[in-house]
Amino acid sequence: MRSADPSVRSQAAPAAGAEAAALDRELMARVQVGDETALGLLMERWERPLKAVIARLVGNAAEAEELAQEAFVRLWQQRERFRAGAEFRPWMLSLALNLARNRLRWWRRRPLVALEEWTPVPSAAGADGAGALEAQERVEAVRAAVVALPLDQRAALVLFEYEGLGQAEIAEIVGATPKAIERRLERARAALRVTLARWLRRA
Repeated sequence: MRSADPSVRSQAAPAAGAEAAALDRELMARVQVGDETALGLLMERWERPLKAVIARLVGNAAEAEELAQEAFVRLWQQRERFRAGAEFRPWMLSLALNLARNRLRWWRRRPLVALEEWTPVPSAAGADGAGALEAQERVEAVRAAVVALPLDQRAALVLFEYEGLGQAEIAEIVGATPKAIERRLERARAALRVTLARWLRRA
């Protein structure tokens, strides 16, 4: 089930069409031989979408800003590991996902800081007055419900619903089987149906 909310994909990763994928591969090939200009071009293409993906995983805009920058540092440091001819998008998202996982584990080991106290991811309401307030409340309810999911389910849901990746692509990114991704999506949707029941009744 893909989300019908038009705001869901407003910051999705660069289009996964053949032309976009070919450009990413070409730029990454240049990065692999030390071309810093190509790195800058990849950053221009991917900085905003990476922030959006990471923010949805960790539930915090400031953390997403920092982790997106770190992802590009990792890209440069690990550029020799990128397999020639491979798709860039899954590889880049895998770097981002690993950084998000590590940051969440680090925060959970710090008892003085609760995840719930993090700054919410900002979002724009799509209407005026009371409608705008309700839309904002709905967006925040969805955000909180997604952040509350176990990380494996959250990652599968974010990559599938927000980034438009298929189950096989997600499986490659997270190191699981497509069937496992299917089960994670089913569990995530079931949990969201319970958590967001009052909003679903209004739809």
